[in-house]
Amino acid sequence: MNETAPDPSSLAIDQDSSGAQAPLQNGDSDSLRSLCARLHSQITAFLQEDVQAETLRAVQAQTKKSLAIIQRASDQYPLASLSLSYNGGKDCLVLLILYLSLLPTHPSLPSALPAIYIPPSHPFDSVTAFTLSSAKKYHLRLDIHSADDCNPQMAGKGKGGGAMKEAFAQYLGRNPGVEAIFVGTRRTDPHGGMLSGEGFDMTDGGWPRFMRVHPVIEWHYVEVWA
Repeated sequence: MNETAPDPSSLAIDQDSSGAQAPLQNGDSDSLRSLCARLHSQITAFLQEDVQAETLRAVQAQTKKSLAIIQRASDQYPLASLSLSYNGGKDCLVLLILYLSLLPTHPSLPSALPAIYIPPSHPFDSVTAFTLSSAKKYHLRLDIHSADDCNPQMAGKGKGGGAMKEAFAQYLGRNPGVEAIFVGTRRTDPHGGMLSGEGFDMTDGGWPRFMRVHPVIEWHYVEVWA
């Protein structure tokens, strides 16, 4: 589906008749709201910058497309029914920052946003430490579901196998209100080539049912690092 990305300065942000950003609405979390407002300002400034480097122009274009997908998800699902699959990786961080940048004026912002973390069977201590510290920094309520804690018959089936499915099933069982989960999958990732370019794919193949929202699906490696 080809659709024109909305003006990023208007996404999820209230403006008065003069075009100035309206004061932040009262909500439930000043600290998260302040973070979201700061990220919104930074993203908007970047998108309005007249960059000359081809790579940065590509990042601006990708950012607008990703924001449009995130905004569409926010329009379709209540905030309480959205979650994030987070592992501290670069793709997840790009997704998280863009997601937060659209939330500063949300009328019922919680103190932390729901997220699921499924660590690998043999994680590096430094990676785990960064995942946990960054989740705290960005106000994620991280629900950790280790594949090793799942049914022993599922163990060892790999990140995309039965253990991963069961981890998500456990998470959704404990959080029945979650309907859609943001994921940082890119086109070049395993199974990424089978996902739609629209950014929305319902789970299939025996997975627990939820909408996968993948706003950074078309980002390239160099654009993520730029």
